[in-house]
Amino acid sequence: MTRRRARTQPCRWCGREVDDAGLGRRRQYCRQSCRQRAYEQRAQVRGTSLAPDSVVLSAEEASQLSDRVYQVRCAAEDVATAIDEGAGPAELRELCDALMRAAKAADGWR
Repeated sequence: MTRRRARTQPCRWCGREVDDAGLGRRRQYCRQSCRQRAYEQRAQVRGTSLAPDSVVLSAEEASQLSDRVYQVRCAAEDVATAIDEGAGPAELRELCDALMRAAKAADGWR
């Protein structure tokens, strides 16, 4: 009797959940495009002093990522301030929704 694997894992490139067929070697990437980007990244650092799992960002990409992280931090601070000031459930829900939108935007940088 063959048993299917029930455990999921994130894609090694983008972090999305990887569907696992259950037989053979466990998939590492959610789609071929992620596998290709990972290969390109490894090829880019091959022969350099950078570690194989290094992530190379352009100055623009690094700036955009920094902006997204800053937006998440500000949204989290807004939630904390609202709690300290005794905000009501409706205001807290609105602030949590804004925090989730900022976090989702920051997660999409890959």
